[in-house]
Amino acid sequence: MEISLKQIRYFIATANAGQVSRAAMDINVSQSAVTAAIKSLEESIGAPLFERHSGGVSLTYEGNLFLDHARHIVATVDEAVRLPRRIRDDVRGHVKLAVSYTVLGYFLPSHLARFTRGFPNVEVQMSEADRPDIEEGLIAGTFDLAVMLTSNIINQEDISYDTLLRSRRRLWVDAQHRFLERPSVSLQDIAAEPYIMLTVDEASNTAQRYWNRSPYSPNVIFRTSSVEAVRSMVANGMGVAILSDMVYRPWSLEGRRVEVMPVADPVPTMDVGLAWSNSAELSPATRAFIDFMHLAIGSDQSFGVARD
Repeated sequence: MEISLKQIRYFIATANAGQVSRAAMDINVSQSAVTAAIKSLEESIGAPLFERHSGGVSLTYEGNLFLDHARHIVATVDEAVRLPRRIRDDVRGHVKLAVSYTVLGYFLPSHLARFTRGFPNVEVQMSEADRPDIEEGLIAGTFDLAVMLTSNIINQEDISYDTLLRSRRRLWVDAQHRFLERPSVSLQDIAAEPYIMLTVDEASNTAQRYWNRSPYSPNVIFRTSSVEAVRSMVANGMGVAILSDMVYRPWSLEGRRVEVMPVADPVPTMDVGLAWSNSAELSPATRAFIDFMHLAIGSDQSFGVARD
């Protein structure tokens, strides 16, 4: 049985929404159409893609593997249709691109690979750096452009930025955690739990800001710059963490499951986008990269994002 692009789109929508009914609303089709598409897709693949439960659905191990490929298929097709009708070989030059750690590890590589295939005469000279160095480098001209957490930018007077996506933050817990019996939890509930604090890309500073708006504080038992360490510790029941959907994966390296659930109190999104100096004259190669990222993210429904 052949797999259709429509089935793949319905599958991605359901994976993002966590509910068939919500997915149907998001893509404006009937719930029965989504259910039938997923059933047919599972029959074609020969494995269940979702686990059904009272609160909705969650990806199986096979479903999580298939999701990565499905997103790549849809993004590639959409880009092929939507890219400007121009001879991309005419765009030449280089882009000195700065990238922050989280963006490089969990967001950019697939987009960058497609850009280099689509614009073979543009050389991307990439540098990994933290936020202060990126801001300084953009102003000094060391970097032409940055892909970074725009929600962290401090110097908004000299730097322009364009947020491409907003990735919601949710609570990570192990698969047997008692919180999973509830529809959501509050910061007061979370404050009573051992907490694993991520520090990379100023994550702890961001967390402290929204915790400071409440009368509670997290019971931090360990700080780490490794997302995978947080994932493994949460999966093994050592604590909980609030992190963005962009870095969420349901399985730890040991094969243990991490579940996510909404936080009832206001928690800001993690915003990812492009940044450049106000005084910079953007080259054709740099503008091509900016245009490409807008098209790529416009077709990508990953991470439960909400566009500007």
